[in-house]
Amino acid sequence: MVPGRQLAFLWGGAAFVCAAAAPWVSAFAQGIPACPFRALLGVPCLTCGSTRALVALTRIDLGAAFGWNPLVAGAGILFIAGGVVALGAALLGGEVRAPRPSPALRAALALALAANWAFLVAAGR
Repeated sequence: MVPGRQLAFLWGGAAFVCAAAAPWVSAFAQGIPACPFRALLGVPCLTCGSTRALVALTRIDLGAAFGWNPLVAGAGILFIAGGVVALGAALLGGEVRAPRPSPALRAALALALAANWAFLVAAGR
């Protein structure tokens, strides 16, 4: 099997497992501990609210998910959607290649991380 197809099956399988496990996540997410970074420094870390955002996504509560951590909520949605697309392409025999990030994409990701952190600080997460 072509390595790209193996990755597509792995990604698609992981996306489906995550989606299938969603109904049980809320029961296990009770009592999520506080962020140690925030407890020490008083400001949220880059990933503050990530767990709560993903739990909100399992309930399909997009407003709460994006309110907790917009970058993680968007990444979670893209992970599931991308996994479904990659799995579909692999099953249909299409070519699946991992993208090569350009310098512009890397700069955009760094800007998105900075904007997300600014949002978290401003929102007091």
